[in-house]
Amino acid sequence: MRKVVSAAGRDLYTVTPVGPPAEMTVPEGDVELSRFAVLRNGSDGLVLEMPGSWCDVHVHDPAVAALLADPAGDAGLPAEAAAALRADLVAAGMLVAKEESFEERQWAAHELWFHERSRLGNRGWFGAHFGGTFWARGTYEPPPARPAPYPGEAVPLDRPDLGELRRADPTLTTVLEDRESVRDHDDDHPITAGQLGELLYRCARVRLLRDIEGFEYSSKPYPGGGSAYELEVYPVVRLADGLEPGMYHYDAHDHALRPVRDAAHPSVRRMLKVATESSVAKSPPQVLLVISARAGRILWKYEAMGYALMLKHVGVLQQTMYAVATAMNLAPCALGSGDDLAFTAATGRDRLAECAVGEFMVGSRRKEPAPWQL
Repeated sequence: MRKVVSAAGRDLYTVTPVGPPAEMTVPEGDVELSRFAVLRNGSDGLVLEMPGSWCDVHVHDPAVAALLADPAGDAGLPAEAAAALRADLVAAGMLVAKEESFEERQWAAHELWFHERSRLGNRGWFGAHFGGTFWARGTYEPPPARPAPYPGEAVPLDRPDLGELRRADPTLTTVLEDRESVRDHDDDHPITAGQLGELLYRCARVRLLRDIEGFEYSSKPYPGGGSAYELEVYPVVRLADGLEPGMYHYDAHDHALRPVRDAAHPSVRRMLKVATESSVAKSPPQVLLVISARAGRILWKYEAMGYALMLKHVGVLQQTMYAVATAMNLAPCALGSGDDLAFTAATGRDRLAECAVGEFMVGSRRKEPAPWQL
């Protein structure tokens, strides 16, 4: 039940349950506002929220916000009102001891928020702003499955013979057991345009496109939640036989590369530099595959869990790239992060509409037989 606290004829704050009340440990000694608690602007004013708390605190008076900054004082509130607020903040788990346990310290504030808001719990349940609610239907047009093409002449890519690959490829167990991250590429015998085309075809091409109730659903070689397939692949080529250096967009519908930026552009050089340094590689990758997300393809349908779903898709695509690259005896290596601003500068895309969410290096291996060929 909501509890409104007032003083001197004015409402100060409201405690609004979001789940069953929980027993909270009363902190000893000096206290402070938990670093996981966030005061934000909501639809009806300021609201104090925290992952793991059973309630929110809606702030109606500036003095309440002032007390959050200095819980030891009264911020001009009557003594009884200040004491009541401190007690409610303790009960909510938002007012804590200054010393943290390891379990608390290991979490960054944004990571704990992200975890709670993308999982079922007090704040999420199907049909109520969580999951595939199609919240934008009837208000906004869904983003099409195919993004607006980049100008310039497309570079067609070879299509591998899938029938022959079914017969000749190493087994699934072989590629999974032999998969490894290889950061060193053989620049004397670089990856070819044909090999890059085969990798992209086997990992990321559009196999099927269909329209159901106004939304375009796709199918690709890797699984995608809701068949929305928001991920795009941008090969940043430093060295590849048969391809000019520069940044390309992989047109997964036509199986072609569309030029985005030339190799001399500062943002293109920046992405290769960041990839080299973050992977501690000896030299820049022959090809850096930047994975972006056209966020609206997921967020038009899903609420709360949408960004978490995008990151899961990145992992699925990277594992697919690892398996195929291993089967092709290429040198693959996924990266933990990249430069989102450099991607935005290179593409000119609105970063709220499309942003970089993953990176994967690939190139030729040094001339030695594949493990299954020994």
